[in-house]
Amino acid sequence: MRLTVFGATGAIGRQLVRQASEAGHEVTAVVRDPARLPEGLSAADLHAVVRLDDAEAVRGAVAGRDAVLSGLGSRGRKADGVAERLTGQVLRAMEAEGVRRLLVVSAAPVGPEAADEPLLDRAMRKAIGAVLKEVYADLTLMEAALARSATDWTSVRPPKLTEGPRTGTYRTVVGGTPRSGRSISRADVAHAMLALIDDPAAVKQGVGVAY
Repeated sequence: MRLTVFGATGAIGRQLVRQASEAGHEVTAVVRDPARLPEGLSAADLHAVVRLDDAEAVRGAVAGRDAVLSGLGSRGRKADGVAERLTGQVLRAMEAEGVRRLLVVSAAPVGPEAADEPLLDRAMRKAIGAVLKEVYADLTLMEAALARSATDWTSVRPPKLTEGPRTGTYRTVVGGTPRSGRSISRADVAHAMLALIDDPAAVKQGVGVAY
């Protein structure tokens, strides 16, 4: 497949690029700062590198793509509307070029509470939500923009992210959240996003992913 990855210098974005390239896909990376690409990544793994602030180049990067994947979002507790604003750029480019399939990274607290969630997990979710309130508010607005768009979007909602390896063994719940799902590696989030590209059940849905 021909794929475009936004946020390719981020932790999940780098995983998306590497795993997609290893699977034989043609990958174009859209980044805010090409200097942040890991050494050798552009030559070894990428079809092209495009700056996010170049609107015409971004349109060209999504034109004719089979799917677009985004790891865009805040790098800290102060979101400043990053996810909503940057995802809006992605949506405008895709809609201008008639490209439909889009998968983005969101977060578990943006989705519904799991059925029969234990009290401890509810308490943890509430506490984390208070600390990262601004980030989750930004992601909620991002998901609202997805819902208004003409794209065939999927929002992948992980809980706490770790630096663990790709295992390929995790739970997914379309339209919901895995019960007591407390963590997942960034490598497995990328694996899940790539696996969901061709899943019709995931179109216009949030998908909870966790161990």
